[in-house]
Amino acid sequence: MTAREPVTLADLPTPSLVLDEARLDRNIVAMAAFAAERGLALRPHVKTHKSVEIARRQVAAGAAGITVATIAEAEIFAGAGFTDIFIAYPLWLDADKTARLRRLLEASPAGAGPLLIGIDSTEGAERAAQAAAGLLDRLAVLVEVDSGHHRSGVTAAEAAAVATAATQAGLDVAGVFTFPGHSYTPEGRRAAAADEARELAAAALALAGVGVTARIVSGGSTPSAEFADASVLTELRPGVYVFRDAQQWELGMSAPDDIALTVQATVVSRRGDHLIADAGSKVLGVDRGSFSTGFGRLPGHPEARITALSEHHATLTALDLPAGSRITVVPNHVCIAVNLADEYVVVRGGTVVGRWPVDARGANT
Repeated sequence: MTAREPVTLADLPTPSLVLDEARLDRNIVAMAAFAAERGLALRPHVKTHKSVEIARRQVAAGAAGITVATIAEAEIFAGAGFTDIFIAYPLWLDADKTARLRRLLEASPAGAGPLLIGIDSTEGAERAAQAAAGLLDRLAVLVEVDSGHHRSGVTAAEAAAVATAATQAGLDVAGVFTFPGHSYTPEGRRAAAADEARELAAAALALAGVGVTARIVSGGSTPSAEFADASVLTELRPGVYVFRDAQQWELGMSAPDDIALTVQATVVSRRGDHLIADAGSKVLGVDRGSFSTGFGRLPGHPEARITALSEHHATLTALDLPAGSRITVVPNHVCIAVNLADEYVVVRGGTVVGRWPVDARGANT
């Protein structure tokens, strides 16, 4: 009986979501070291990978806790044993979410720190206090500040009123946070980090003016993390750094050799001046930043461009390959590509070494 031959990339069905384990571990260690050198806690955003295995590696490398986007993600990671969790979202606690939040608080193990949630209104603060009645010692809140992304969050001046409402309702106000999402432009990374530091410092000062000490000052996207001001921030919450993607490549903060997550695809058709591959919007996602040159990039063919996506097809130009050729595609936005997949095919040196589930796939509520 002969030994079973190892499975390689060439053996995989396409399209497949492929994770390079060595690059993943390198990225995890590098960001942990970066934060530690600056005296910053690292609380990575796990909405990027939605993987219990990857989150465990981040904590083992030094992460102080994890960030999630939804109660559903918090439920999955709490169920896997994570106890330091921040839901970085201004929750609006209706009956369903109130019941689920209470279950999370009730299940919190003895000695664990409080569950952290975001608020950005006096109404949100009051609803959070009502939802956690009798369990307030297991909950803490961070006031979200708009530092220039202009999504959710209050101005620094308004943060004091939100914090006051929260403390009057009996909540522990642990500090302030922001997401400098306007860092996603090639020229905006440094400026967004400066905006982040200025607004968070002003918000922390506003809280101090109403008797609240901001013991947590939280920020940091992957593009802006390099420029984070450690004299203001106490922690970083990047997410995409574990994998990198085509956006990070085109922003200039990642080289192709840093990218840990790719899609294996096959050229299925040649038509005139373009090729068609079998990885469409249901695999790559359709996110395309204003600066992006296409719907993904090909590390082996940097001149190629993905000019259009349909559900199961990608249109490629500036590429001349025969039908049947295998190609490696880097999604523009890995968070979306991950949420479209059931599992990671994990490889080392081109050989498949495992399959990890996307544990929190679809955990969007």
